[in-house]
Amino acid sequence: MKFGLSLFTSDRGIGPADAARAAEDSGFDTFYVPEHTHIPVARTSDHPATGDETLPDDRYMRTLDPWVALGAAAAVTTRIGLGTSVALPLEHDPITLAKTIATLDHMSGGRVVFGVGYGWNLEELADHGVPPAKRRTVLREYLEAMGALWTQDEAAYEGEYVRFAASWAWPKPVQRPRPPILVGAGGSEKTFAWIVRSADGWITTPIEQQIDSGVQLLQKMWTDAGRTGSPHVSVLAAEPDPDALRHWRDTGVAEVVFSIPDTTADEARAYITRLAEQLKGQR
Repeated sequence: MKFGLSLFTSDRGIGPADAARAAEDSGFDTFYVPEHTHIPVARTSDHPATGDETLPDDRYMRTLDPWVALGAAAAVTTRIGLGTSVALPLEHDPITLAKTIATLDHMSGGRVVFGVGYGWNLEELADHGVPPAKRRTVLREYLEAMGALWTQDEAAYEGEYVRFAASWAWPKPVQRPRPPILVGAGGSEKTFAWIVRSADGWITTPIEQQIDSGVQLLQKMWTDAGRTGSPHVSVLAAEPDPDALRHWRDTGVAEVVFSIPDTTADEARAYITRLAEQLKGQR
């Protein structure tokens, strides 16, 4: 079982390059960052953690661009995986986003982990022209179109929301056929059906810790659909509880990801070092 770290990047506290370097030096396997382009002031969308329009903290309105952040992290590391938990592809043009991700994978030597979400903030999505009721359909088309650009010498795609004629687009990602795609969403049968069709694994939500039945259902749906191997499961955890870690490992969880606190660079680096010590022998 692997261990990762997630930094809710903002314009304060430790920066992504500093955090990723500290994470790699301490032996962590992956480094994740989130995405929000902006937060509309007037909202009715419920946040998954608070249950209403209230935000857990003000970092949501101060979030750094994830791909710039991961580019900075790539420049100062050599081994650690560089992921999003989660990115919001619907807030981008899929052709240019495919170029950005392929470039990062190329320049980092094949280290991108593409964690994606449907987007809980409907007002944010609406500002990008995304029909809220069609989020899953649009995301599926985006990923299919991006996959064509990543894998075909002359790529073309014809969908309801994305279309382009035969085109050349390099670089291709180092990882073949593409970087792994993980979906961060609640563990429902609808989510798992989407993952089985269009992705490679599941990132749990921070409020979701009892995941046994979800992992079992995802694995069954994966096998029933004829997909080989096992779906990747990443758990977002608050504390390195040894009993929980052993249980998740036995359940088939591939990775556990811990959050770096929103604090100064020195304090964040000290936390990363302490956490690495606590996790020794837990893989």
